[in-house]
Amino acid sequence: MEYTTLGETGLEVSRLCLGCMNFGSAEPWMIDDEEQSIEIVERALDLGINFLDTANVYSRGESEEIVGRAVEPYDRDELAIATKVFGRMGDGPNRQGLSRKHIFDQCRASLERLGTDYVDLYQIHRWDEETPIQETLRALDALIDEGVVRYVGASTMTAYQFTKALYTADVEHIERFVCMQPEYNAVDRHEEANLLPVCAGEGVGVIPWSPLAGGFLTGKYVQDDDPDEGRAATDEYTRRRFTDENWAVLEVIEELAEERGATPAQVSLAWLLHKDVVDAPIVGPRSIDHLEENVEAVGFQLTEGDLERIEEPIDPRWPAPGKN
Repeated sequence: MEYTTLGETGLEVSRLCLGCMNFGSAEPWMIDDEEQSIEIVERALDLGINFLDTANVYSRGESEEIVGRAVEPYDRDELAIATKVFGRMGDGPNRQGLSRKHIFDQCRASLERLGTDYVDLYQIHRWDEETPIQETLRALDALIDEGVVRYVGASTMTAYQFTKALYTADVEHIERFVCMQPEYNAVDRHEEANLLPVCAGEGVGVIPWSPLAGGFLTGKYVQDDDPDEGRAATDEYTRRRFTDENWAVLEVIEELAEERGATPAQVSLAWLLHKDVVDAPIVGPRSIDHLEENVEAVGFQLTEGDLERIEEPIDPRWPAPGKN
């Protein structure tokens, strides 16, 4: 495993982050066997991954509980555990969003489920139109002062919103977001014209979610076939990736994989790892075999020509293909 620092912080994280959204029972494509989930976490840690990402809304806290039980035997000081806040966690008022109350309440609940005294990275899962960003940032800053949060980050918003948050933190002299979690992969490249230039200019770390496009970039689906298994069988968002441009990208990736004796997943992850702005793609393996396959992508070399071949079919200007 290789390691890097997250953005311009001193926090050392593995070049792959283990995404834990699959752990739980909220959706048919998730892993509803806790023992299997824990085995994946244990194997990830054995392979050198020290960075784990979850969220309070993943199976309504079930994912956090599984992660907490899985990492309990390990040295907490060597791990970088990340979770998120924003989504609805119950009926009634004050159960969603980024108000001071919701952030404080959900941070305490996440710590309890994770079985830890602190989280290394606490992220806002989405932008909250109903709460002033000053209130959100001051609440997060207070959690850092309390010692229950070490760093704060954000996920999935417009460049304007993220820039506003960074500027507000600077003006208010409070902790700013150190990383961004955008959707980014070889077929979802819209952030190249949105968030990624901001991150590069501001020294913000990037930990992309969906680096394999919901499994599309593994080559598991066949063009013109109606998928009856995998995430696309029940998830319309994954099926929306089946555009002519995306199939053209996958064709190039499969050609490179055959030429190099690799898999499409490894080539796809290597493409991301070659991006200077990217710190650690968030992989979400559903088996130990998939996890080990993903880890082998670290250090896999692509040439400038390879990168150009992968990128040629798609123009990353907003809106991206298939996002209209």
